[in-house]
Amino acid sequence: MSKTSADRLQECLDCFDAANAEDPRREADGAPKELVYSRRMSAWLERLAPSASEEVRLAVRAQHIRRWEIPRDAYPKGRTAYLKWRRALGAHHADLAGAIMRDCGYSADTVLRVQGIIRKERLKTDPWAQELEDVACLVFLDHYFDQFVDEQDSDTIIKILRRTWRKMSAAGQQAALKINYTPRCLELLEAALHRSTSYSVHTRSESSGDSSGLAPAERHREES
Repeated sequence: MSKTSADRLQECLDCFDAANAEDPRREADGAPKELVYSRRMSAWLERLAPSASEEVRLAVRAQHIRRWEIPRDAYPKGRTAYLKWRRALGAHHADLAGAIMRDCGYSADTVLRVQGIIRKERLKTDPWAQELEDVACLVFLDHYFDQFVDEQDSDTIIKILRRTWRKMSAAGQQAALKINYTPRCLELLEAALHRSTSYSVHTRSESSGDSSGLAPAERHREES
Protein backbone atom coordinates (compact mmCIF):
# COMPACT_ATOMS: atom_id res chain seq x y z
CA MET A 1 0.00 0.00 0.00
CA SER A 2 1.38 3.42 -0.96
CA LYS A 3 1.98 5.99 1.76
CA THR A 4 -0.44 8.87 2.19
CA SER A 5 0.87 12.43 2.41
CA ALA A 6 0.14 12.40 6.15
CA ASP A 7 2.01 9.10 6.58
CA ARG A 8 5.02 10.42 4.71
CA LEU A 9 5.04 13.63 6.74
CA GLN A 10 4.91 11.73 10.04
CA GLU A 11 7.62 9.32 8.91
CA CYS A 12 9.88 12.24 8.02
CA LEU A 13 9.21 14.06 11.30
CA ASP A 14 9.99 10.85 13.17
CA CYS A 15 13.29 10.58 11.28
CA PHE A 16 14.16 14.14 12.17
CA ASP A 17 13.37 13.35 15.80
CA ALA A 18 15.53 10.23 15.70
CA ALA A 19 18.46 12.30 14.42
CA ASN A 20 17.99 14.92 17.13
CA ALA A 21 17.55 12.30 19.83
CA GLU A 22 21.27 11.52 19.45
CA ASP A 23 22.21 14.94 20.85
CA PRO A 24 24.69 14.27 23.68
CA ARG A 25 23.72 17.55 25.35
CA ARG A 26 20.84 17.15 27.77
CA GLU A 27 18.17 19.24 29.40
CA ALA A 28 17.76 19.12 33.17
CA ASP A 29 15.29 16.25 32.84
CA GLY A 30 17.72 14.23 30.69
CA ALA A 31 15.99 14.88 27.35
CA PRO A 32 18.19 15.60 24.29
CA LYS A 33 18.39 19.37 23.81
CA GLU A 34 17.76 19.48 20.05
CA LEU A 35 14.89 17.02 20.30
CA VAL A 36 13.24 19.27 22.87
CA TYR A 37 13.94 22.37 20.79
CA SER A 38 12.55 20.90 17.57
CA ARG A 39 9.34 19.78 19.26
CA ARG A 40 8.93 23.21 20.83
CA MET A 41 9.26 24.65 17.32
CA SER A 42 6.49 22.40 16.02
CA ALA A 43 4.27 23.18 18.99
CA TRP A 44 4.61 26.93 18.43
CA LEU A 45 3.95 26.56 14.71
CA GLU A 46 0.71 24.79 15.55
CA ARG A 47 -0.30 27.69 17.79
CA LEU A 48 0.77 30.43 15.38
CA ALA A 49 -0.22 28.89 12.04
CA PRO A 50 -2.29 25.71 12.48
CA SER A 51 -2.89 25.51 8.72
CA ALA A 52 0.82 25.82 7.86
CA SER A 53 2.03 24.03 4.74
CA GLU A 54 3.71 20.65 4.86
CA GLU A 55 6.93 22.33 3.72
CA VAL A 56 6.90 24.71 6.67
CA ARG A 57 6.13 21.90 9.11
CA LEU A 58 9.15 19.99 7.84
CA ALA A 59 11.45 23.03 7.86
CA VAL A 60 10.44 24.04 11.38
CA ARG A 61 11.11 20.56 12.77
CA ALA A 62 14.50 20.31 11.01
CA GLN A 63 15.71 23.86 11.59
CA HIS A 64 18.46 22.80 14.03
CA ILE A 65 18.83 19.15 13.08
CA ARG A 66 22.04 17.73 14.60
CA ARG A 67 23.20 21.26 15.40
CA TRP A 68 25.75 20.03 17.94
CA GLU A 69 27.90 18.65 15.11
CA ILE A 70 29.11 22.18 14.26
CA PRO A 71 29.67 23.91 17.63
CA ARG A 72 30.26 27.64 17.87
CA ASP A 73 33.72 27.13 19.36
CA ALA A 74 34.81 25.46 16.11
CA TYR A 75 35.10 29.01 14.77
CA PRO A 76 37.04 32.00 16.15
CA LYS A 77 35.33 34.72 18.16
CA GLY A 78 33.97 37.81 16.42
CA ARG A 79 31.14 38.66 14.09
CA THR A 80 32.85 37.63 10.84
CA ALA A 81 33.54 34.14 12.17
CA TYR A 82 30.07 34.05 13.69
CA LEU A 83 28.47 34.69 10.30
CA LYS A 84 30.60 31.96 8.72
CA TRP A 85 29.41 29.60 11.45
CA ARG A 86 25.78 30.54 10.80
CA ARG A 87 26.16 29.90 7.06
CA ALA A 88 27.80 26.55 7.75
CA LEU A 89 24.95 25.60 10.08
CA GLY A 90 22.32 26.58 7.51
CA ALA A 91 23.94 24.41 4.87
CA HIS A 92 24.39 21.54 7.35
CA HIS A 93 20.77 21.55 8.49
CA ALA A 94 19.45 21.87 4.93
CA ASP A 95 21.65 19.03 3.66
CA LEU A 96 20.67 16.67 6.48
CA ALA A 97 16.97 17.47 6.16
CA GLY A 98 17.13 17.03 2.39
CA ALA A 99 18.75 13.61 2.63
CA ILE A 100 16.09 12.39 5.08
CA MET A 101 13.28 13.83 2.97
CA ARG A 102 14.54 12.08 -0.15
CA ASP A 103 14.68 8.79 1.75
CA CYS A 104 11.05 9.36 2.76
CA GLY A 105 9.99 9.83 -0.86
CA TYR A 106 9.70 13.60 -1.24
CA SER A 107 10.20 15.12 -4.68
CA ALA A 108 13.30 17.11 -5.58
CA ASP A 109 11.24 20.30 -5.82
CA THR A 110 9.81 19.85 -2.32
CA VAL A 111 13.24 19.10 -0.90
CA LEU A 112 14.66 22.27 -2.45
CA ARG A 113 11.75 24.33 -1.14
CA VAL A 114 12.21 23.08 2.42
CA GLN A 115 15.95 23.62 2.24
CA GLY A 116 15.37 27.22 1.17
CA ILE A 117 13.06 27.79 4.14
CA ILE A 118 15.61 26.31 6.55
CA ARG A 119 18.26 28.66 5.14
CA LYS A 120 15.73 31.53 5.44
CA GLU A 121 16.22 32.61 1.87
CA ARG A 122 14.14 35.64 0.86
CA LEU A 123 13.05 36.06 4.48
CA LYS A 124 11.02 39.24 4.01
CA THR A 125 9.41 38.17 0.73
CA ASP A 126 8.73 34.47 1.40
CA PRO A 127 5.85 34.06 3.87
CA TRP A 128 6.90 30.48 4.64
CA ALA A 129 10.42 31.56 5.63
CA GLN A 130 8.83 34.30 7.74
CA GLU A 131 6.68 31.74 9.52
CA LEU A 132 9.81 29.81 10.48
CA GLU A 133 11.48 33.01 11.71
CA ASP A 134 8.43 33.94 13.78
CA VAL A 135 8.34 30.49 15.36
CA ALA A 136 12.06 30.59 16.16
CA CYS A 137 11.62 33.97 17.84
CA LEU A 138 8.65 32.75 19.84
CA VAL A 139 10.46 29.62 20.99
CA PHE A 140 13.33 31.76 22.22
CA LEU A 141 11.07 34.20 24.06
CA ASP A 142 8.94 31.48 25.59
CA HIS A 143 11.57 28.91 26.55
CA TYR A 144 15.06 30.42 26.53
CA PHE A 145 14.70 34.15 27.27
CA ASP A 146 14.54 33.63 31.03
CA GLN A 147 17.88 31.82 31.21
CA PHE A 148 19.41 34.21 28.67
CA VAL A 149 18.85 37.27 30.88
CA ASP A 150 21.27 35.83 33.44
CA GLU A 151 24.05 35.68 30.83
CA GLN A 152 24.01 39.24 29.45
CA ASP A 153 23.83 42.83 30.65
CA SER A 154 20.56 44.71 30.28
CA ASP A 155 21.71 46.99 27.42
CA THR A 156 22.79 44.01 25.33
CA ILE A 157 19.54 42.18 25.97
CA ILE A 158 17.47 45.23 25.01
CA LYS A 159 19.39 45.57 21.73
CA ILE A 160 18.79 41.90 20.98
CA LEU A 161 15.08 42.18 21.77
CA ARG A 162 14.66 45.17 19.47
CA ARG A 163 16.43 43.35 16.66
CA THR A 164 14.33 40.26 17.30
CA TRP A 165 11.14 42.29 17.20
CA ARG A 166 12.03 43.75 13.79
CA LYS A 167 12.49 40.25 12.39
CA MET A 168 8.98 39.17 13.32
CA SER A 169 5.76 39.65 11.40
CA ALA A 170 2.81 41.45 12.95
CA ALA A 171 1.24 38.08 13.77
CA GLY A 172 4.42 36.90 15.46
CA GLN A 173 4.66 40.10 17.48
CA GLN A 174 1.09 39.76 18.70
CA ALA A 175 1.76 36.18 19.75
CA ALA A 176 4.89 37.31 21.60
CA LEU A 177 2.87 39.84 23.60
CA LYS A 178 0.69 37.02 24.94
CA ILE A 179 3.54 34.92 26.36
CA ASN A 180 3.66 34.74 30.15
CA TYR A 181 7.01 36.27 31.10
CA THR A 182 8.83 36.43 34.38
CA PRO A 183 8.79 39.95 35.89
CA ARG A 184 12.45 40.53 34.88
CA CYS A 185 11.87 39.40 31.29
CA LEU A 186 8.76 41.55 31.07
CA GLU A 187 10.67 44.58 32.32
CA LEU A 188 13.35 44.11 29.66
CA LEU A 189 10.83 43.50 26.89
CA GLU A 190 8.87 46.63 27.78
CA ALA A 191 12.11 48.64 27.87
CA ALA A 192 13.00 47.31 24.42
CA LEU A 193 9.61 48.09 22.94
CA HIS A 194 8.95 51.33 24.84
CA ARG A 195 5.52 49.92 25.63
CA SER A 196 3.50 50.33 28.79
CA THR A 197 1.90 47.58 30.83
CA SER A 198 -1.43 48.46 29.19
CA TYR A 199 -0.39 46.06 26.43
CA SER A 200 -1.40 42.45 26.81
CA VAL A 201 1.96 41.19 28.05
CA HIS A 202 1.80 38.86 31.03
CA THR A 203 4.15 37.71 33.73
CA ARG A 204 4.32 34.11 34.80
CA SER A 205 3.55 35.16 38.34
CA GLU A 206 0.17 36.42 37.10
CA SER A 207 -0.83 33.18 35.40
CA SER A 208 -0.91 29.60 36.55
CA GLY A 209 -0.88 28.26 32.99
CA ASP A 210 2.24 27.02 31.22
CA SER A 211 3.26 28.84 28.07
CA SER A 212 4.80 26.99 25.19
CA GLY A 213 8.31 29.05 21.38
CA LEU A 214 14.89 32.90 18.36
CA ALA A 215 17.23 30.28 18.42
CA PRO A 216 19.48 29.36 21.34
CA ALA A 217 21.37 32.09 23.10
CA GLU A 218 24.59 31.81 21.11
CA ARG A 219 22.74 33.24 18.14
CA HIS A 220 22.05 36.49 19.95
CA ARG A 221 25.21 37.04 21.88
CA GLU A 222 27.18 38.04 18.79
CA GLU A 223 24.56 39.66 16.56
CA SER A 224 25.14 43.38 16.31
